[in-house]
Amino acid sequence: MGKVESEAEPCPRPPSARLGAALGRLDALINWERKGRGRMRVTLEPARDLCARLGDPQRCAPAVHVTGTKGKGSVCALVDAGLRAAGLRTGRYTSPHVERVTERVAIDGREVEDDLLAEGIERALAAREAALAEGTPARDATWFDLLTAAAWCAFRAARVEWLVVECGLGGRFDSTNTLDGEVSVITGVELEHTNVLGTTRAAIAGEKAGIVKPGRALVTALAEDDEAGAVAARIARELGSPVLRPAWLAGGERPSIEARNRALAALVLDELGRRGHLARDGRPLSAALLPAPGSAGTRLPARAELLALGGVPLVLDGAHTPGSAADLMADLAAGPPGASGLPLAILGLNADKDLTGVLKSLVGRVDRVLATSVGGALALPPEPIAEAARALGLAAETAATPGMALERARELVPPGGWIVVLGSLHLAGAIRPLIAPTTTRPAAC
Repeated sequence: MGKVESEAEPCPRPPSARLGAALGRLDALINWERKGRGRMRVTLEPARDLCARLGDPQRCAPAVHVTGTKGKGSVCALVDAGLRAAGLRTGRYTSPHVERVTERVAIDGREVEDDLLAEGIERALAAREAALAEGTPARDATWFDLLTAAAWCAFRAARVEWLVVECGLGGRFDSTNTLDGEVSVITGVELEHTNVLGTTRAAIAGEKAGIVKPGRALVTALAEDDEAGAVAARIARELGSPVLRPAWLAGGERPSIEARNRALAALVLDELGRRGHLARDGRPLSAALLPAPGSAGTRLPARAELLALGGVPLVLDGAHTPGSAADLMADLAAGPPGASGLPLAILGLNADKDLTGVLKSLVGRVDRVLATSVGGALALPPEPIAEAARALGLAAETAATPGMALERARELVPPGGWIVVLGSLHLAGAIRPLIAPTTTRPAAC
C-alpha cells in the first residue's frame, strides 16, 4: 500500500519521557475503554478513596458536569470557552482522546503540558499503591479512575477557577462523579452500553441522572414527556433540583447539532450567573459570553471536523449510534463547501454498537460504505459491517485497515465528491494523523 498523501504536519509528537513512563505504568491497569465492560461497577468508593488520599483535588474549583449519549464533549468545550471569555481560568476534562491522551485535559483551552499530567499520574499511582498496602477501596482503582484523579491534580496545580467535566460512562458510578457540580447536564439518551447501563432509555437515564446534586440545576435536552426525560425529571424533583430545557423542545424545527449544543451551553452559563457566579469584571456569567459559532477553541477533534485527503473534502466524526449518525448526515445534507453528491462513508464500529441501526441512518444518504476496523478486542471486523450494509441495499466493500480505507476511498470518490468517516472516535484517532486539517469549522457551516 502506498502512503496516504498528507499536507499536514508530521504525526503527533510522542509524549515526553516522563509522561511515557507514567502512561506505561498506568496501562498495566484495567482499561474498560479498550477492553469493554460486562457489568456496571456498583460503587464509587475506589475513586472516592483515591481522591481522598490525594487531598480531594476535585474540590479545587466549582464544576459543571456533563453526561449524555452524544454532544457532551462539545457542550463542555462551549461552556469552557464561555468561562474563558469571562476572564476565568478553566480546567476541561473530556474523553476519550482522538490522537493523544493530553487532549483529555485542557487548561485555559490548551492541552495540558506532558510533565504536569505525568506528575498527576505519578501522584495517583502512589495513592493507589498505598491503598494496596492498606487494603482500602482505591486498591481497585482502574485506568480511568487514576487518569481522572491525575486530571484533578493537574487542575489544582494550575490553580484553575472552574472545572468543566465530561462523564466517561453513564454518570452515577463514573469516576468523574467524585465532583459536586454546580450545574449538571444530560445532553440526551440513546440505547448504548446496554449491557452496562440498562436495556431501556429510562434505565440509562437513571444512571446518567446520578450526577445531579441536591438543589443544583439540571440542564437537559430531554423532554419531560419522553421516557428518559421523565426519569431524569423525577430524580431532579426528588433532589429539589430545577430542570432547565432549551426552547426548541417546545416545538418547531429541530436545530442542527451545533445549535443544540450551544443552546445547552447557554442555559448552563445563564444558570451559573443566576447562582451568583461572576466574570472577572464582576458581571454575572451569562450566555452572552459564548463565542460566535465555529470560533476557535469551541470545537474538539473529530466532531464534524473538515479535513482534506489529497484535495478531497473529508468530514471526520465519532458518531456511533443511530441517532447521532442520522443527525450528522442531516447536518451534512448539503455537503461541505465545494463538494457535491452523496459521500463515500468509511465506517468502523465496536461490536457492542447497533450496527443495523447506524447503517439504516446511512441509507439514501451515502453513495457506498467502505467498512474497516481499528482492530482490538472491541472492534467489529470489516466483513460483517459490509454484509449488513449490503443487506440494506447499500453498496459496500471492505478495507482491512484505516490506512487502506483511505487509499481505496481516494480511488473511488469521483471528482467533486467527498468522504465522511464515522463510527468511532478510535477510528477517527487512527485516520486523523494520516490526513491534513484544512479548517476547524463545522463541516456543515
